Amino acid sequence: MMKTSKFKKICVVTGSRAEYGLLKNLLFLIQKEKFFKLQLVVTGSHLSKKYGLTANNIVKDQFKINNKIDLKLNKDDTFSLASSMSIGLSKFVRIFEKNKPDLIILLGDRYEIFTASIAATLCRVPIGHIHGGEITKSLVDEAFRHSISKMSHLHFTATKEYKKRVIQMGEIPKNVYCVGGLGVDNIKATSLYTKSALEKKLNIKFLKKIVLVTYHPETLKKKSSIYNLKNLFNALKTMQNTTVIFTMPNSDIESMLIYNSISKFVSTRKNYYLFKSLGPKKYYSCCKYSDFMIGNSSSGILEMPTFKKFSINIGERQSGRIKAKSVIDSKAQTQNIIRAIKFVLNPINRLKIKNVINPYGRGGASKKIIKVLKNKKLNNLILKDFFNIKFK
Repeated sequence: MMKTSKFKKICVVTGSRAEYGLLKNLLFLIQKEKFFKLQLVVTGSHLSKKYGLTANNIVKDQFKINNKIDLKLNKDDTFSLASSMSIGLSKFVRIFEKNKPDLIILLGDRYEIFTASIAATLCRVPIGHIHGGEITKSLVDEAFRHSISKMSHLHFTATKEYKKRVIQMGEIPKNVYCVGGLGVDNIKATSLYTKSALEKKLNIKFLKKIVLVTYHPETLKKKSSIYNLKNLFNALKTMQNTTVIFTMPNSDIESMLIYNSISKFVSTRKNYYLFKSLGPKKYYSCCKYSDFMIGNSSSGILEMPTFKKFSINIGERQSGRIKAKSVIDSKAQTQNIIRAIKFVLNPINRLKIKNVINPYGRGGASKKIIKVLKNKKLNNLILKDFFNIKFK
């Protein structure tokens, strides 16, 4: 008789600081649970000096990194991205074949995660996909996200609408779970700095107003990203007595062009700062003490509403996502951005979002995922049917 493993071997792949920030609490719970054996694969910008070598943060959090996959992120053009994906595909296959996980957990929509999903499919290992069913129409990531969903066998969505969308793609309803957003989970699990402690950690003396800026490329629109960024710069220059904190963009096409533009802009202005990686605790603390967030990051939509703060969403990168009332959409023209800034700084408007509800939940997503993984048989997930919706 064949011996069965005492553990369910759960392999988690992380490729960026933002995605790791979302996964962190789930990783702790998997590592803590006696029924699981965690296999952690680290890749993407985590291993790049340009992006802050954030693999070091994972080690500081006391996680064992089982495997590293260096994607050679030397440039941010289309050909370099394709080359990185080809490196990842072959290396992921080798690792999955060697480690033989019972399930691979992937979050989101990035190219390195898409590559991991192809490798898992080739190795006939089931996939649990987190944050599927979402829309971001100005990004190549949307096609990656839906493709990952189709290659996956368990689905953990952030809202009921996203759950319906995953089922609409033919996924079996009993394997699609609405658990809420992991970002809310991690905010609740993180002990934040006091304002004075955060100043010391960042080596900053905060002025009267604080603005957190998170800006990434719109990867389906050529040259629009840098144009929109310059308009954002022009709008920020109209603010007085303000500390402005920029975070580094994700490792996407044109990301270094954006990073260099921000770096140059910050170097010419007093009380403006750029950080390659803040880490979850400092980042969430910045969210707590800032007057508002501005840019085009999913964080402004998924996480900032939990802090009962405004976020100004510029352009179309996040177009299609479900948004709280505290998220203010703005066209990328300078005057539109200035109007949005004036709106969110208005004391009357700020009072209106004091009790705003985050549509991505109130926490608990990680525990819900753990419960499913403990009770689900993983050895019969590979062969799946296509769920047909009956249309009238």
